[in-house]
Amino acid sequence: MKLNGLIYDLAKELKLLIGVFVIVLSIGFYTGLLFVGETTSASPEGIEEQYLGNENDEDVKIMKFKKSERELLTLVHDHILGMSIIFFLIGGILSMTKLNYNLKLFLMIEPFVSVVLTFGGIYLLWKGILWMKYLVMISGALMVICFTLAVLIILFQLFSYPSYSK
Repeated sequence: MKLNGLIYDLAKELKLLIGVFVIVLSIGFYTGLLFVGETTSASPEGIEEQYLGNENDEDVKIMKFKKSERELLTLVHDHILGMSIIFFLIGGILSMTKLNYNLKLFLMIEPFVSVVLTFGGIYLLWKGILWMKYLVMISGALMVICFTLAVLIILFQLFSYPSYSK
């Protein structure tokens, strides 16, 4: 048996640990997306309303107020730190997969760019640059696509190759 540092060469118990971790992390990630969908209606206008409020519209069902600077900075800070850790861990695991180098590099690095664009864009939207809602939506979607592809590749390679005892 030749060990080459790829995910399918790991011991069964380590593959199981990684698989369970990736699945549970994905549940948390996609639950967060459900929350985003509920609070923003997954639309540019909903994103704007979530952070800038809708108190000037008398016909709304749910009144929302502009986030305070403290609320917004907390949201941006927490999400950038948390998502950086998530994408570092997923990227580290993805680095052990057998995959085209350029695709692997893209899936490992792009989510960090999207995190900065998404949450930096939310801050700039809050500051009054309204077209940022489109950047937030596009970068957020790209982040989700990269996460999903990385997770599918990891899980496929974890469980598609035989495990060796070490």
